[in-house]
Amino acid sequence: MTYRSKVAAVYLLGFFLDLINMFIASVAFPAMATALDASPATLAWVSNGYIAGLTLAIPFSASLTRFFGARRVFILSLGLFTLAGAAAGLSGSLESLIAWRIVQGMGGGVLIPVGQALTWQKFAPHERARLSSLVMMIALLAPAASPAVGGLLVQSFGWRWIFFAPLPTALLTLLLAIVWLKNDEPVRLSGRWLHLPLLANPLLRFSMLVYLCVPGMFIGVNLVSMFYLQSVVKLAPALTGALMLPWSAASFAAIMATGKLFNHTGPRPLILTGCLLQAAGIALLTFVGAAPSHSLPLVAFALMGSGGSLCSSAAQSCAFLTIHHDDMPDASALWNLNRQLSFFAGATLLTLLLGQLQQRFSPLAAWHSIFFIAAAITLIPAVALLKFNNRRVVIDLQKEKQ
Repeated sequence: MTYRSKVAAVYLLGFFLDLINMFIASVAFPAMATALDASPATLAWVSNGYIAGLTLAIPFSASLTRFFGARRVFILSLGLFTLAGAAAGLSGSLESLIAWRIVQGMGGGVLIPVGQALTWQKFAPHERARLSSLVMMIALLAPAASPAVGGLLVQSFGWRWIFFAPLPTALLTLLLAIVWLKNDEPVRLSGRWLHLPLLANPLLRFSMLVYLCVPGMFIGVNLVSMFYLQSVVKLAPALTGALMLPWSAASFAAIMATGKLFNHTGPRPLILTGCLLQAAGIALLTFVGAAPSHSLPLVAFALMGSGGSLCSSAAQSCAFLTIHHDDMPDASALWNLNRQLSFFAGATLLTLLLGQLQQRFSPLAAWHSIFFIAAAITLIPAVALLKFNNRRVVIDLQKEKQ
């Protein structure tokens, strides 16, 4: 096993742990509410606290890497992540649980950008499309599996096991990081804590825009559509939850296609197709209420899955193509901060707009308007592609392969 494969394996395990801990907690909220005498509003901070910790820590990851070295920072952040997860499972009060989740999020907030930068530095630009496909596969599988696995754990062992169950994997990842990762010399040259001038890089800036408008919008659409489909269309909760199955299957196919096609086609056709597919899927939700068949929401989610994953996979592959080796820690921090803000912004924007529209229009018109707005935002990267030099990207990729 080559050294770069070992680095990639450690990073991917860390990324898997981060996503599992981000999505697994919500399934245990009813059991937590009973055990900790907490309301749903306060329990939301069990998840929000983790995300807040992530967002707070990400901007400092590059500076910590330069000062202490990537290996030390990765191991220390993974150790903090693991200890905080164990402490969360042992918490005796909601306040303690939220506090430890914030700490765990801070460990993950350093762990992921540092691991990503360390991994991307080991692969040439033309090799990163397949690496991005592996990252996106984990980003697909972990959220899809977490609620089901978490539900079994809660039902069989209790809510605390959603925090205990990932610990063996975390300890294995920590051991592999200690054994496999090589020491690197710290670089104490920069006093910056986040290198914003990197946003002048057109590929990084464009890829971040894609994430804001496509995966970010899907998070918001997924949230509001769950309410729409159950409260307005009257779909059963089980059927509503099953909509992620066609989404996952279509996402898998899109991720595989991106890994094979990116170096030959460049990002433009993939992102253009992805924007159109996701926008069509979102717009299709407006016809669900009038349709007698339950197949229409399945088609809508399949379109969103294929379109969203074409865009996110291509953006992930495109983002760091022209980033200098030494700037990778800063670029990775910016990318991951944008990823978290995308998820937050999509849900926040659509729920706030929905509240305003419901005060001005009929309920059905408000729902339909929010879907059309989300579809329009999804198409913004397609407009930006008009000025995108796709030919230059393809030529550079071919040169790298030679």
